[in-house]
Amino acid sequence: MVARLIDEDPEGAYGYSKVALRLASRVAAVREAGGFAAYATQRYSEALAEFRAARRMSGGVELWPVMADCERGLGRPEKALDMAGAPEVNKLDKAGQVEMRLVAAGARRDLGQLDAAIVTLQSPELAAGSVQPWTARLRYAYADALLAAGREGEAREWFAKALEADRDGSTDASDRLAEMDGVDFVDALDEDEDEVVTEPGTESGETVVEQATEAEEAEDSVEGQVGRDED
Repeated sequence: MVARLIDEDPEGAYGYSKVALRLASRVAAVREAGGFAAYATQRYSEALAEFRAARRMSGGVELWPVMADCERGLGRPEKALDMAGAPEVNKLDKAGQVEMRLVAAGARRDLGQLDAAIVTLQSPELAAGSVQPWTARLRYAYADALLAAGREGEAREWFAKALEADRDGSTDASDRLAEMDGVDFVDALDEDEDEVVTEPGTESGETVVEQATEAEEAEDSVEGQVGRDED
């Protein structure tokens, strides 16, 4: 249930995780699920505690990047950078290393080190032509850092590259590109609701409902006149 709800209803997922933790707190997967539920609801201190417990139980390093991001969430970017340089990073798979790079770049930005953040994201994974599950997010983060540094031309290029790789809509690169290009999207359905419905033969501005009302009033008037004539 945590996995099912965490994207659409993080608070609901968090509630289920608390029940699971009461029932099976000695299971590493339960502690990990509790950590992700807390992380999704920005309860970073609680998330970090659960991730640490899960790591102690499993002995793995997969949670290292998200643990570092919790340090960022707690206002400790320096600690996140220390974790980015720890030996555990070398034990991560490629996806984990890319995630760690994203966290480290975010920590640099937290410290106001925009140029360092850009350099941190410059990597073989960023330059690779093939699209991997992390490609869109990596390109997006790079574009965002470039934009923050005032390098708008390069930023637009990388937002476009992020959009090209974003096959599952994991970023809002299309919106960012539209914003940079000054394009405003208009909801056609809202426009239709605001339009006045008219039909041929009605006067300008006269709605179908108004015409029908006038017809009913005229019919009532005729029926009343007929009744008077019969009397």
